[in-house]
Amino acid sequence: MANFYTDNPVLKHYLTHPLMEKIVALKERDFADADKYDYAPQDFEDAIDSYDKVLEIVGDICGNIVAENAEEVDHEGPRVENGRVVYAEGTKRNLDACRKAGLMGMAMPRRLGGLNFPITPYIMAADIVSRADTGFENIWGLQDCAETIYEFADEEQKQKYIPRVCAGETMSMDLTEPDAGSDLQSVMLKASQKEDGSWVLNGVKRFITNGDADIHLVLARSEEGTKDGRGLSMFIYDKRNGGVTVRRIENKMGIKGSPTCELVYKDAPAELVGSRRMGLIKYVMALMNGARLGIAAQSVGVSEISYREALAYAKDRRQFGKAIIEFPAVAEILSVMKAKLDASRALLYACSRFVDIYKVYDDIAKERKLTVDEKKEAKAFSRLADAFTPLAKGMTSEFCNQNAYDCIQIHGGSGFMKDYACERVYRDARITSIYEGTTQLQVVAAIRHVSTGTYLDWIKGEEAKECLPEDQQIKAILENMTQQYANAVEAVFGVENQGYHDFMARRLVEMAGYIVMGYLLLDDTKRNEMFRRSLHVFVKLGQAETTKHADFIANFRPEQISDYLFEEK
Repeated sequence: MANFYTDNPVLKHYLTHPLMEKIVALKERDFADADKYDYAPQDFEDAIDSYDKVLEIVGDICGNIVAENAEEVDHEGPRVENGRVVYAEGTKRNLDACRKAGLMGMAMPRRLGGLNFPITPYIMAADIVSRADTGFENIWGLQDCAETIYEFADEEQKQKYIPRVCAGETMSMDLTEPDAGSDLQSVMLKASQKEDGSWVLNGVKRFITNGDADIHLVLARSEEGTKDGRGLSMFIYDKRNGGVTVRRIENKMGIKGSPTCELVYKDAPAELVGSRRMGLIKYVMALMNGARLGIAAQSVGVSEISYREALAYAKDRRQFGKAIIEFPAVAEILSVMKAKLDASRALLYACSRFVDIYKVYDDIAKERKLTVDEKKEAKAFSRLADAFTPLAKGMTSEFCNQNAYDCIQIHGGSGFMKDYACERVYRDARITSIYEGTTQLQVVAAIRHVSTGTYLDWIKGEEAKECLPEDQQIKAILENMTQQYANAVEAVFGVENQGYHDFMARRLVEMAGYIVMGYLLLDDTKRNEMFRRSLHVFVKLGQAETTKHADFIANFRPEQISDYLFEEK
């Protein structure tokens, strides 16, 4: 019997990270629920044991049900009947198993039917689910939309909708429209308020993941005469009330089990969430940050299955009288794949821990006034979460695409055939660097943390820590990479030219990413020897990439940007 949690000791390593003790104590309010719920933990060890047991259930379902259904779901896919989505049979079985195991609404409070998990073990579950079936993670993982309801809806709405999500109902976030993709300020779906104060929605949404979900979060234009983000509000639409039909399901390259829908709203009843005009400015930003962390987890899951499929094939496939893993060219590809996988996961869980702490402080602030020290700490972790989220989404999605590519390469001609899972994984991987904000948009979000020094400050904090003697040379390389990065930042921002800053942003963000991930692996290696090979391989890779970017910046003049701009002759 396969188990996608217990067969991967790396996950337990992150579940027991030293910062988890603080996260758990804050999340559990020093275990105040222990006497209210028989399944609430009594102390830290009890909480970790609970997460461990639930993740073991996730691993069992993913290894023996979701992964087994993945190929069938990819071929069958969902369909539209009478304006409604009908899932593939395998998807139905997956959802049924998750509902029966109580794996929906994992991060929601117990009083609303959830398990009260911190973000980190929930993201760990998303990592596992994605390894089993990347498309199914989109359906299962949209439960984190409930976080937006919990953060911003009124108590009546929380009581009305969150228990339904915890019981297994599905969610979607309806943001994109035919003429509003990444530019959500252009959303035109109309929200009209009736005389009795209720709201109805009219218009079209497109590219909506799991678009026929039970409960929708909808971005709509509530203010007449507006054309920008200040005229948008957030609404909850309940499928039980009717008014929305599925016009079509997109015929996609990958993640085919997840229905991507075009929706038509016709006087669809809806409820306003929070305040008017704050839909994009506040609520969608929070929603997207959560979604981007989820895509980073999905990307790590893809990297995991890519590496495992490639490794298994390389051990089994024989050429010229020996297994191809014995050829240095193949062994190098596998080593780099593993290093990218381990570095991606290190960044993912560092980010999730930062998000955990700042979000729990936000929640505590609704119950009582934070102390001066708590406010200071909350602000610091909020800044780190804001910096690490686009970095995690951008770097892990690019790496998972590279790993999926290399998985095909290891398989050779066989990888081009549908006989092997790597063909499906390759197609599934491609979307990760596109949806919930392309890599280019992640660079836009991350570059201000380059210019303001967030990344460099964090790196300097890591640089001050001791490392094991056997890793001293690797740390010296990281220190040299940091100097190259600092010099490059100074060179770019020393020029008063916004176009030049924008042009160099990707290179600077990637340099920061390689250094950050290198230091995270260095820290992981102090706690566990299993990371040492990946640490050494990844830092050497990062050294080459950082030097390449540093040389490009040092030898580039701002006026040369015109060579890269397309002008129609």
